[in-house]
Amino acid sequence: MLPTHRALQVWRRNLESWKRFAPAFFVASLGSPIFYLLAIGYGLGRYVAEMDGVPYAVFLTPGLIAFTAMQTATFETTFGSFTRMTEQRTYTAILATPCSVGDVVAGDIVWAASKSVIAVAIIVVLAAGFGLLANPLAAMVLVPAGFAIGLLFGGLGMLVTARAGSYDSFNYYFTLGISLMVLFSGVFFPLHSLPLWARAFAWMLPLTHAVSLCRAIASGSPGLLALGDVGYVVVTTVIAFVLAERWVRKRVLV
Repeated sequence: MLPTHRALQVWRRNLESWKRFAPAFFVASLGSPIFYLLAIGYGLGRYVAEMDGVPYAVFLTPGLIAFTAMQTATFETTFGSFTRMTEQRTYTAILATPCSVGDVVAGDIVWAASKSVIAVAIIVVLAAGFGLLANPLAAMVLVPAGFAIGLLFGGLGMLVTARAGSYDSFNYYFTLGISLMVLFSGVFFPLHSLPLWARAFAWMLPLTHAVSLCRAIASGSPGLLALGDVGYVVVTTVIAFVLAERWVRKRVLV
C-alpha cells in the first residue's frame, strides 16, 4: 500500500522521541568525521600518494559522506525500527490509528534519511572548513544527496528488520553486508585499483553508487556516470520500499 500524508505524523513521532537523545547523536556525528579526517585523511594521508589527482584527504571526504549517510540510516531502520516493531510495540499502536503499514514504513525510512542529512551536514561543514571540497557549490548538493542515500539504506535496513528474529540477526547484515560494501565500494581507495572481478562485483553494491555520486558532486563536474548512479539509487530505493512494506505488513498484521 502506498504511503499517505500520515507518514509525516510517524516521522514527527520519531522526532519527538529522539529529542531526548539528540545530544549523544550530535557528539557521535561530530566526533566520528573528525577522527576519520584527522587520523586517516591527514595522518595516514601524509604517507599516501595523491589518489585520482587529489590529496588523500580530499579523495576520502566524499566516501566518508556516503559512508556516514549509509551508517546513520542503517542503524535507525535496523536497531531503531526493530525496537519499535517488537520490543515497544509502537507499530501495533500506530496501526490502531488511521495510519497504514505503508505510512509506518515510509515514516521510519524518511526519519532515517533525515538523521542522515544531519550527520552529512556536519561532515560537509567540517570538510568545507578544512578546504576539502574542490567546489564550494558542492556543499549545497551533497546534503540532499545524503538524504537520498539515507532513503536508499533506510529502505534496505527495513528489509533486514522485517526478516530479523532478534537483535543478533543484524550481525549477518552488518558483517556480510555493510562491512563488505565498505571494503569494495571505493570509500578508502579508487575502484580502478581493484582486480577486474572485484570491480564488477563492486558496481553491483549500493554503496559504490552512493560513493561515486558523492565523489562526482564533490569534484564539481558530475558526468553521465553520475546520472547512472542517481538512477541506481532511485530504482533500488523504490524496490526496497515496496518489498519492505510487503514484508512488514506480513509480520505485523497477523
